[in-house]
Amino acid sequence: MRAKRLWLFGAGAATLCLIVLFILISRPADVGQSHFFKDQSYHYETLRLLGTEPYGGADTEEVLETIKHIRAGDAQGYYKAWSATAERTLALAERTRDAQSKGGACLRAHSYFRVAEFFLPPSDPKRSIATQKNLSAFYDGLAALGVKCERMEAPYGNGYRLPMNYYPAEAQNRKNTLLVFQGGYDSTLEELYFDLVKDAHDHGYDILTFNGPGQGLVLTEQKLPFTYEWEKPVSAVMDTFLAHHERPKKIALIGQSMGGYLAPRAAAFDDRFDGVVAYDVFFDMGEAARRFIPKPIFWMRDHGMTGLAESLINWKKSRSPGTRWALDNAMWTLGKEHPLDAIDEFQKYSLAGVAQRIKCDVLILAGAEDHFIPIEQVKQMQEALTSARSVTTKIYDRESGGAEHCQMGAPTLWHATLFDWLSEKFEVNAEIQSQEGVH
Repeated sequence: MRAKRLWLFGAGAATLCLIVLFILISRPADVGQSHFFKDQSYHYETLRLLGTEPYGGADTEEVLETIKHIRAGDAQGYYKAWSATAERTLALAERTRDAQSKGGACLRAHSYFRVAEFFLPPSDPKRSIATQKNLSAFYDGLAALGVKCERMEAPYGNGYRLPMNYYPAEAQNRKNTLLVFQGGYDSTLEELYFDLVKDAHDHGYDILTFNGPGQGLVLTEQKLPFTYEWEKPVSAVMDTFLAHHERPKKIALIGQSMGGYLAPRAAAFDDRFDGVVAYDVFFDMGEAARRFIPKPIFWMRDHGMTGLAESLINWKKSRSPGTRWALDNAMWTLGKEHPLDAIDEFQKYSLAGVAQRIKCDVLILAGAEDHFIPIEQVKQMQEALTSARSVTTKIYDRESGGAEHCQMGAPTLWHATLFDWLSEKFEVNAEIQSQEGVH
């Protein structure tokens, strides 16, 4: 009996050791994760915010402490978490005496108020509250930091006004090129400061930013939706700017995200631009937009099954926060009441038959794993630029850190490409021409 008990004890101990060994072997390795959220839209917006950190728009631990309170798809919870961080950061600014620290806290508070409203429905009244707070924090931050910013408005259309911010470079290291920088589908005028203005200013470039129809306060306060004829608002902006400022030797137009269509479209009809940058490529918005809706749904709509088509769209929106946001934002910014009408409207936003008119230098940027734009659009745009003075293309892969749409989370990558391109095309060439006596 004693031997049996000893045998059972030994067998049990051996079994326990095997179980412990199995647990240790099967435990997943403690490795870093490449995504903050499984949902791509919530992950991407986190990257977007962290990408502003090198230029004062965020602080890493403030971001990480906030997102741990957020559940993907919960727009109200997203607003609550980011608003709390924004208020806390703004309170820090208010009790800080050092001007640099105060200004930095204001700019970060601005960013957090901006992202707080991002996923809210367009009709949510909390949007306007967050907007007013982010605007106040932004301009208070610039003032504390001593950043020169000339605020202007360009008359447009029937009584509309397009807001513009001009950031002149310091005289001692000023380049001979003006950068005109614009956003796209969802960016704000003030956010552009972190996306490029700060770094461009440090490089000695004058930089002009603006919002057109469908963007920022032009949309929320003036209720003016997008236009595919983007040369019209750009013309109004340039006319206003040049009426009050000396014309620079060179002007480059840079379009971010949807601006990858908008900026080249404007450059095709305005010969005042010496260069245009598609950051990132956006050759055909209609093609990109249709990826959010399965083809059978269009067939149903076109064959009279509208109710069924809308039910399927609503089901897809309920399953995908990114799809819900993209379609709601499309209807809002394009002035359409139904998702499929917005997708149809996007068919007008194509550079086919337009890109051939562009005669200036062109820089095309792209992320190899862009979740918005098919990488095939790079080749489409390259082949269409038959009249361009030069075409330069840069595609960023996953290993580089720039594979996301607009290299989100890794702005230093595309900045390095941009400033090298600007130097080569405008600074070096201008110096050579001056030495050769070419005017």
